[in-house]
Amino acid sequence: MTMKGRNWIVGAFAGILFLFMQAPLFAWAGQEEDSEAQPDFSLYAASAALIDAQSGRVLYGKNADTPMAMASTTKIMTCIVVLENADMEDTLQVSSYAAGMPKVKLYLKKGETYTVKDLLYSLMLESHNDTAAALAEHIGKRYLSQELQNKSTSDFTAEESRMAVAAFASLMNAKAKELGCENTYFITPNGLDATETITLNNGETVEREHCTTATELARIMAYCVGQSPKKDAFLEITRTPSYSFSANGRSFSCTNHNAFLNMMTGALSGKTGFTNKAGYCYVGALESEGRIFVVALLACGWPNNKNYKWSDTKELMQYGLDSYFYQAFSEQETAISQGDLAPIPVEGGRTRILGETAFVPLSVQEDEDGLPGLLLREGEEIQVECRIKKNLKAPVESGTVVGNIYYIVDDAIYRTDTVIAMETVEKIDFAWCLEQICCRFLQTEAAGAQGM
Repeated sequence: MTMKGRNWIVGAFAGILFLFMQAPLFAWAGQEEDSEAQPDFSLYAASAALIDAQSGRVLYGKNADTPMAMASTTKIMTCIVVLENADMEDTLQVSSYAAGMPKVKLYLKKGETYTVKDLLYSLMLESHNDTAAALAEHIGKRYLSQELQNKSTSDFTAEESRMAVAAFASLMNAKAKELGCENTYFITPNGLDATETITLNNGETVEREHCTTATELARIMAYCVGQSPKKDAFLEITRTPSYSFSANGRSFSCTNHNAFLNMMTGALSGKTGFTNKAGYCYVGALESEGRIFVVALLACGWPNNKNYKWSDTKELMQYGLDSYFYQAFSEQETAISQGDLAPIPVEGGRTRILGETAFVPLSVQEDEDGLPGLLLREGEEIQVECRIKKNLKAPVESGTVVGNIYYIVDDAIYRTDTVIAMETVEKIDFAWCLEQICCRFLQTEAAGAQGM
């Protein structure tokens, strides 16, 4: 071997040895950076999210934006859509389609009559699949032809029932879009696994699955417990330990299977779910000292690992309780300085004395629907950014928007207040100039007469 060849081998070996020695350092540095971003939990769930219910901010995520099947956690959306579109004392009739849903079920019978209220408790406490279909048909039929609206649901064919359920699923999807859930798609009201083919406007077809993400499932629960006009009814139903009712000569008793309600102080609500595809799923909410946390878990084990979801939920909830404190945007450290709101010069604006520069004073118009504050962990700060125009051109109307104040954490804007002009500044024109000249002339004449 030549000297050149030996030198090349030695150099290559030295390079490899250097990289090998440095590898642990590089790996450690990367892990350290990740650990600073969020804690390292040993969760069973394939997908998990912990969010601040009031702001929607994700406090922890594990594959949190990956669409997955969600089983009966679907029913939180079914429940809130029914509550927002029906009276609790409404009655409905059962179709053969609804009665034919698979277990778990209340064993409804074709032609029976029930109240919406009774079936909502059946839906949320026992997670009955047949009650979900019956409720969906009751609401969904309103969006069918007039002939089908007038037809008793108990007389529906299977195809007509599927049409009513599809109409209800459209309401569920519309609500999901309203809440900003872009990766959620509902096909069934009970969470049974489903796939459907959709034809696009260009004639192409796509396959859609019944799915959501951990983040979006948590967002839906946050809406149910904190923002929906029917949140009180939702909480009353989902927090009830047991519920009994009689109908059609039969008696029923429903028991709440959300064990989390008795696991942690402040537990608000929750819903379990399981299918062979989805595995064990859970979404739950907890309130403490004005803070509301929501945890969503997808694919959190399969039989016989039914209790994994409880340990994951408690671990994430405890992390939220221990690590996040509430800070109002109006607190001293995030307040706007008076210098930020100094009057703005108005080019071409009228002034009390001809030749002076016009200025317009400013005021902050707070967003009445905006967040009053945010959950932060130690070391985090709310950044306040004022984007206000440096100057204006006359005329300026009182109330004109001249800028915004943004409250930012981790590059995300959580509140926006508006800065407005407090006064009207008219534009200088010929008539105003003539008036000013005449006034000044008369003042000069008057001053001269007094001096004589």
